[in-house]
Amino acid sequence: MASLQGKTLFITGASRGIGQAIALKAAADGANVVLAAKTTEPHPKLPGTIYTAAEAVEAAGGQALPCVVDVRDEAMVEAAMKQAVARFGGIDILVNNASAIMLTPTLHTPMKRFDLMHQVNTRGTFLCSQKALPYLLKADNPHILNISPPLNLSAHWFSGHVAYTMAKYGMSMCVLGMAAEFAGKVAVNALWPRTAIDTSAVRNILGEGLAKQSRTPAIMADAAYAILSRPRDAGTGQFYIDDEVLAAEGVTDFDQYAVVPGTTTFAPDFFLD
Repeated sequence: MASLQGKTLFITGASRGIGQAIALKAAADGANVVLAAKTTEPHPKLPGTIYTAAEAVEAAGGQALPCVVDVRDEAMVEAAMKQAVARFGGIDILVNNASAIMLTPTLHTPMKRFDLMHQVNTRGTFLCSQKALPYLLKADNPHILNISPPLNLSAHWFSGHVAYTMAKYGMSMCVLGMAAEFAGKVAVNALWPRTAIDTSAVRNILGEGLAKQSRTPAIMADAAYAILSRPRDAGTGQFYIDDEVLAAEGVTDFDQYAVVPGTTTFAPDFFLD
């Protein structure tokens, strides 16, 4: 497998969870990591800031650039991209990880939350991709990776939380369209977990008990690393599932990713039948 040494990754929502796990995996290769997130002060329910994440990246062997970014703000995104290029000379990889979630049915979804999910998930992904592409098109092996699901149009995945599903699928539609638009130039793919992933955000929404039936963010980081290390021509417009990616790389020990070693029954993630 190729290395990410010297590559520059721009990761949104990188102060914790899956985003931070991907950052640390790349840092172990000596990558440059731009940590683009809003959290600058500790949150009572969501541990970690862009600065603690930056310290962890440096400790893991990478170079870190923490940037205060609200992916809804065009000026902030543009400024962070320019900072990244000024510091590291370019951008090789964009990981659209930032996401907002509220699992409520139609009559219980305030429009403020509807707007937030669409602005962060769909618009934020489109915006960050749009602003990164001029730099990615100059890179040797450019990738965009969206942390978003396959486009499963079963009504089951819409009926209980249509607003969230629409917003999350917006990220996936960016994959579908941009992969074709930039075919042969930039690899644009999606990655989604087979099971629930134990993050602070998930615990706050679905409860602490789910953690025992979850896998750690490391499985998503390892799968992302495998995808981003490949040549851009190895695949684009793909909707990858974490354990399938790793199985193709020869991984057989998936117990290493279980929150509780020995677990055989995991809570499935959304959007996978």
